[in-house]
This record gives sequence, structure tokens and C-alpha cells, in this order.
Amino acid sequence: MARAHPPGFRPEPPTPADLVAWPDGFGTRFTVFVDTEEGFDWTAPLARTGHSLEAVTALPEAHRRFADQGVPLTYMVDHPIATDARAGDILRGLLADGVSAVGTQLHAWVNPPFDEALTPANSYAGNLREATEAAKLDALGAAIEAAFGRRPVAYRAGRYGIGPATLRLLAARGYRLDSSMRARYRYDADGGPDFGAIGNAAFRCGPDKAIVELPLTTVFTGRLRWGGARLYDALGRVPKARGLAARLGFLARVALTPEDMPLADALEAIAVAVGEGVRVLNFAFHSPSLAPGHTPYVRDAADLACFHRWWRAVLADLDRRGIRAASLDALIAAAACATPCHRAPLSANGGDRWGL
Repeated sequence: MARAHPPGFRPEPPTPADLVAWPDGFGTRFTVFVDTEEGFDWTAPLARTGHSLEAVTALPEAHRRFADQGVPLTYMVDHPIATDARAGDILRGLLADGVSAVGTQLHAWVNPPFDEALTPANSYAGNLREATEAAKLDALGAAIEAAFGRRPVAYRAGRYGIGPATLRLLAARGYRLDSSMRARYRYDADGGPDFGAIGNAAFRCGPDKAIVELPLTTVFTGRLRWGGARLYDALGRVPKARGLAARLGFLARVALTPEDMPLADALEAIAVAVGEGVRVLNFAFHSPSLAPGHTPYVRDAADLACFHRWWRAVLADLDRRGIRAASLDALIAAAACATPCHRAPLSANGGDRWGL
């Protein structure tokens, strides 16, 4: 089926007026989004069937590890998870902590209705006809509400596949926060969006600026990090130059995820992000990485042990810096707080008025 617009959506960077002015009392925070999804063969073409949900049984143990450190999780649930009885039972138990949350993640290729051809470009939901993208959002939203008794207010497009109609569709359905933009990444080689102009600061977007965009945090590190995206793009035009520059400590692009991001690089990226004034550090990982053999990032028990060591060290570093976790509700509440709230005191009981 033909698309109503060409692939390769490139969102404009925010204006200064669109940037979220986080309340002073909110401090510098971090949040963790879990792309809660089916397992599939990452080396094979995307398919509508043949996926696995076995890794969902690893969620409770991982949740406990984060809860023990006072870290709420936001589970971005896709259609196979939302419609699976076992996954629903597990996630409802985790959400009982009162601070973790569930949001929406749209994997277009496994989310009905299936009106589109199964192509790489169509795996980015924002490339679909607006009516098809809307219908998929409605089907997923209804499945999440049926499974968890609440309407989702946070969204992430699978493969970060936001498009020109996405924010309008989200606003019409009551979404308050989007985290589909991966700062400084480009997916236009196979028809996906280009986030090269998007930085790490949260900003208001969509109709009437009703949605807060919280990009996945990505920074440039190394002795030449001042060259930023321009130098990184130039290196990309020379075979193996990016890898060499990273190994020599000249320039690396580091996202805040344990998946394919070495610990030392992540710790340096945190330091750089804080130094650049990023107020909310946005971390993410895929739920199938919680069990060996479901993603290329965690292939065996040794990889899983490394995954947990990464988090222990990162959480310890954040604690040392005085950077606390923020729940989804706390993020939305703080973003909604207008200028008069900026110097509001903590709540009467001495706690954080924005919660975790």
C-alpha cells in the first residue's frame, strides 16, 4: 500500500522557547525506560510471527534489582506483550509498587491492523498512512488499557520510527510524553527518521505544544568531542574511521544504555551530559536483554552478568553525583509545573513533591 508521505522524517530542533524549564527544586534526575517487547531474531528480516515471549519471566528479578536501588521503571509495552496473559500478570504485579509505570511502544510489524506491506521502511510506524498509524495506536492503546486498567500517556515508536503525523495522533489520544527521538542518531538509510538535529534537552512539541519530548540521551565523548555531530558525520564517510576514533579516545557517540555501550564510555558520557547541563538523563534497554540469547547484547550468562555489573556501577555513579531517579508521573508533573513553581519548597513531610 502506498504511503501518504515519503520516508526519512527529520524533526526540526526545538526553539529556545520550547525547551522544558525544569523546576529548580527538581534538580538533575535520571529515568529508565524498558522497551518491553517480544524476542525475535535480530539478524533476520522482520516478521509478523515467530517471536518469543519467554524473556518476560526475567522481568520480576530485574525489577527487584532496580527497586532495591530506589529506581522506578517505565515499561514501554508493545502489542504482543499487552495481549499475552502471562506478561500481563507479571507486569501488573510489578506496577503494584505504585511508582513504576506502563507506556506504549508501537512495533508496527506485529501490531494490528496489518494494512501495510511488510517492508523495512514500513517498520517505522511514522512512515505508514496516517489512518493506518492511527488504527495501530488505537489497537495498542485499547490492549494496554484492557490489560492494566489505565490509559497510557507515554509513547515510544518502535525503531524510533516517529513520523510527521505521530505527534498529532498522540496528542489527540491524550499522550503527555514521547520518547521516540534518539538524540544524534540517524535511521534514514532504510527510510527511518533522522534525529541528527535533536539534542538531549527535553522540549515541548506537537499541537499546542501539549507533548513533552524526552530524547534518549546521547553524548559525544573523547578529546575531539567539541567536533560533535559534524565531525562524527565526516568520520562516517571514511571506512572504519569512527571505530578507530573511538578506540583512540578521540571521538565516540555514546547512548545511555548497557546495550553495546561499554561501562567506561557510559560513565564518561554521564559526566559529559551533566557538565553540559542536561537535567534529565534518559536511559533505556530492551526487556529481552534480561535473559540470555534473546538479543545480540546479552548472548549468554557472562553477558548477563556484565549487564548487571554495568547497572550497578552506573547507579552508584549517579548516586555519588546526587542524581536521583524520577518516575514517569514525576517527570510529567515537573514538566507541567510553570515558572512560579520553580522555587517551590519540598512537601511538608520532607519528601520530594514530584515523587521518585
